Amino acid sequence: MAPPTARVTENTDRQPSQADSTETTQQIVDTDRSSQQPNGSAKSAESVPAEPKLSGAELKKKKQAEKAARREREKAERAAAGGTSVAPNTPAPPQAGKGDSQKKSKPNQQDQKSNQQDKAQHFRRGSGTTPTSQKLPVRSSQPSTQAMTRKKPSSKEVGLFGHLYGHPRRQTLHPTPPKEVHPSVLNLGLQMSTYTVCGSNARCVAMLLAFKAAINAYTTPPQTSLARHLTSHYLSPQITYLNSCRPLSISMGNAIRWLKDLIIKIDPAVPEQDAKLDIADSIDAFIRERITAADTLIASAAADKIQNGDVIVTYAKSSIVQKTLLQAHTQGKRFRVVVVDSKPLFEGRNLARALSNAGITVQYALVTATSHALGESTKVLIGAHAMMSNGRLYSRVGTAVVAMQAAERDIPVIVCCESVKFTDRVALDSIVGNEIADPDELVGEARGEARSEGGTDVEEVQGNAVNNQGALKDWRKRENLQLLNIMYDVTPAEYIKMVVTEYGSLPPSSVPVVHRISTTV
Repeated sequence: MAPPTARVTENTDRQPSQADSTETTQQIVDTDRSSQQPNGSAKSAESVPAEPKLSGAELKKKKQAEKAARREREKAERAAAGGTSVAPNTPAPPQAGKGDSQKKSKPNQQDQKSNQQDKAQHFRRGSGTTPTSQKLPVRSSQPSTQAMTRKKPSSKEVGLFGHLYGHPRRQTLHPTPPKEVHPSVLNLGLQMSTYTVCGSNARCVAMLLAFKAAINAYTTPPQTSLARHLTSHYLSPQITYLNSCRPLSISMGNAIRWLKDLIIKIDPAVPEQDAKLDIADSIDAFIRERITAADTLIASAAADKIQNGDVIVTYAKSSIVQKTLLQAHTQGKRFRVVVVDSKPLFEGRNLARALSNAGITVQYALVTATSHALGESTKVLIGAHAMMSNGRLYSRVGTAVVAMQAAERDIPVIVCCESVKFTDRVALDSIVGNEIADPDELVGEARGEARSEGGTDVEEVQGNAVNNQGALKDWRKRENLQLLNIMYDVTPAEYIKMVVTEYGSLPPSSVPVVHRISTTV
């Protein structure tokens, strides 16, 4: 057992010697570093400038502070030039130092976010420049001239229908009318704006005849073809002018699409004169088949639904309803007609006059007396400006009132409408799409005649009529008074019993099917 003891003793003797050598080596290295440190500190003291070097975050913060100070100075100068004194709120530049940068790291981040939000807000306001292309303009407390000159909506426009107010209608011919507009189109536009030509069918036929005259006077320019130049360069100004006089009806829009499609399909090899003759013949055929013949078929089908002893209630004036009633009268049927009318057009007066001249018993009432007019009614026969794809009726304002009151009394409502008035549009109300007429048309003259009844003085009645006439004469000068004159309303499909077309009698739900058939034929 002696040898192992000697080995352990030998190892314990060797360990102190190695530790001593390691400590000795470490002391030598430390003495070398300590001997070099004074020289290094001297060199660094000579090379470091008076101010310590800033970090990237501190430099960025310093630039932002200088930029903010410059803005405040410019703001103060502009305010002083405008006559007001504003003390600039110039922040002090940041102090250099690493300790300060650690203390102010959070405020630095907040400043960066606020500057970014200011930039984003500036570019959202529509400056139209990028941060690198142009310097940011100085903000001022005074409102900008662009905001001050911004057009405000007229106080006389009803806010709910504000999107329908556009350019005012052309009431007279322009002293220097555009050269590209044909004289026949100029004449038609004036007649449409003054309601001389009124009604969907009448306007559609008059427009096609005016386009026919304009196409006959058309000459294709050199280096082009009739199919390309006639629609885009010649017909488009005519359509724009008519739309400026009065918004186009649904039937007019369908006729314009049909005419453009016809012109585009013309073979360029066809001579110009022959092409114009073909277009004129096609226009005549369209009027004859889609309007004239369709009215005849509809009047015949609707007249068969009128029986002896019926009391027919109609609203305003529809050419197809007038034909229906006259045809039923010529068939020997005895019935009575109640014409319901309203301001400002009073179209029902012309219908009542025409029916009474034909020998039909007619009663005339305003829309306010609709409930009394429907008291003895057996059928309601009305026309249409358009039939929407969801089966709703788009017609003269007041039609919905008559149809809803009739449906409440279980009186069938029959609509007479040509397929040229069908559209693939959908209408849920009368607000999104409508036509706004001149509000001054509602301020009409008193048309009643003063009579002496029951000892009433005629002069007193005339004086009251004059006072009522001038009650709204100066309505534009009254601050809190607005007048709304909309032309059409929408009647829900559940109040309509039947729609009579040239394709037969059908429910309102079949309108999109008939429209698809009529446009593909």
